Amino acid sequence: MFYRTCLQAAAALASISLLAGCGLFSDAESSDKKRIFVGTTSEPTKLDPAAAWDGSWELYRNVFQTLLSFPTGSTEPQPDAAKRCGFKDSGNKIYVCELRAGLKFSNGEKLDAAAVKHSIDRIRRIDVSGGPRGLLNSLRSVEATGERTVTFRLKSPDATFPFILATPATSLVPPGKYPANRLRTDGGLTGSGPYVLDSYTKRHKAELSRNDDYQGFAERRNDAITIRYYPDSDSMVQALKKKQIDVTYRGLTSKEVVGLQEKEAGSEHLRLVETVGADIRYLVFNSKDQQAGKLAVRRAIAQVVDRGALVARVYQGTAEPLYSMVPKGIAGHSTEFFDRYGEPSAEKAEKTLRDAGIEEPVELEFWYTTDRYGSATAQEFGELKRQLEASGLFKISVRGKPWEEFEKGYTSGDYPVFGRGWFPDFPDADNFIAPFVGENNVLATPYESSEITDELLPASRRESDRAAVAKDFERAQEILAEDVRLLPLWQGKTYLAVSEEIGGGERALDPQTVMQLWELYRKTSW
Repeated sequence: MFYRTCLQAAAALASISLLAGCGLFSDAESSDKKRIFVGTTSEPTKLDPAAAWDGSWELYRNVFQTLLSFPTGSTEPQPDAAKRCGFKDSGNKIYVCELRAGLKFSNGEKLDAAAVKHSIDRIRRIDVSGGPRGLLNSLRSVEATGERTVTFRLKSPDATFPFILATPATSLVPPGKYPANRLRTDGGLTGSGPYVLDSYTKRHKAELSRNDDYQGFAERRNDAITIRYYPDSDSMVQALKKKQIDVTYRGLTSKEVVGLQEKEAGSEHLRLVETVGADIRYLVFNSKDQQAGKLAVRRAIAQVVDRGALVARVYQGTAEPLYSMVPKGIAGHSTEFFDRYGEPSAEKAEKTLRDAGIEEPVELEFWYTTDRYGSATAQEFGELKRQLEASGLFKISVRGKPWEEFEKGYTSGDYPVFGRGWFPDFPDADNFIAPFVGENNVLATPYESSEITDELLPASRRESDRAAVAKDFERAQEILAEDVRLLPLWQGKTYLAVSEEIGGGERALDPQTVMQLWELYRKTSW
């Protein structure tokens, strides 16, 4: 009504100035600021950054700040809470950051050097199983000098340390809200990032609004975001089609992607944004299990699994086979699993088992999470079961649990074989090797490989030119293929389904494929 009245006044007076006077342009500008609704199947597991090394980072990135970050289009860390950072020695062991002046958290506490030290130290002190502590293994100490200077002293050279400081694992938290020796348990979340978390309801939604005190690189193109969490991709896509949400992220099945590409009924107002994905899916073998702990069993499985058939049957072109823990597009990628095992062969797998004196069929349980990576995960594990049992060498029981229960199970060592996904912390081959080896790895299944942890990774971290360390990572992948503690399956493409009313989707993913919600905006028309 207001719009029609305004045009009538404009026509009657024949003056373009009256159009502006009626508020037409200001209304259009203000519509940019309307709340945007984002749907996902990936809900935070924990609200305290000291406890989570997983998809919780989606929320963290938008509410917390880090010293460095990855602005859209950058694959090198850039200052965020920091004004400047850099190594102060030739050996890549002393890293110093100077903070911006006048920073504060959304609760009013000062964000100074002491707060930075507190934030990093508590991650190491609390040392949550499966948490981000493993990312800080190279750190010896953190020193706060004055209000704005922080010095990180490393145990050994680590050229990847700036990348680590750019991950949500090192989110900065106010000491008054986050105890030094335990996790925050009141269900709150307080940061200094682009948004403030106004409310969070588990398995339902998170309400975010602009943080007026934020100082950093993000240029916000909206004032408020609602993230709605869905138990499965079908309900999420239905909400998108009904215009209950504007954007979906994480969890679209290949069938849904194809349907959206073909503009199936109800999706005429939607479009897909596709980006090159660095996310991978893989199997994890528990070395303490009676069967999965046998090298011959693991190698036989690696010999049978047909990645091409898996991708074709389940993912319909929205993923591609992966023969390395380091995906395509990252320096250091190889095809070691294909080079070693070749085309799928039941005959070779049978010989591997018989040479080790193992009787067939080998009985194993495969576990997956029902609500973390999309509903196609069930189909994926059904296809793995079909392939392995078709060889006549295995009898597979497939079990699924919601993420919260699933996580407890694998961290307790209950599962012989389980599936995981990995969304990179930062775009470097180190991040596809280091998190999975060593005693305190992200999988909570210790994997000792002295050559990787004591030789290859330290050597690569002495080199600032990351393209120059490809041979180290190629050798690491040879070891992974020999041990088969991990079995890479496929590398995905990343899709956003976006309403035609929403812009910024192409810029909303950083190199970690973490959603930068501030890039989204509501288009205007008049």
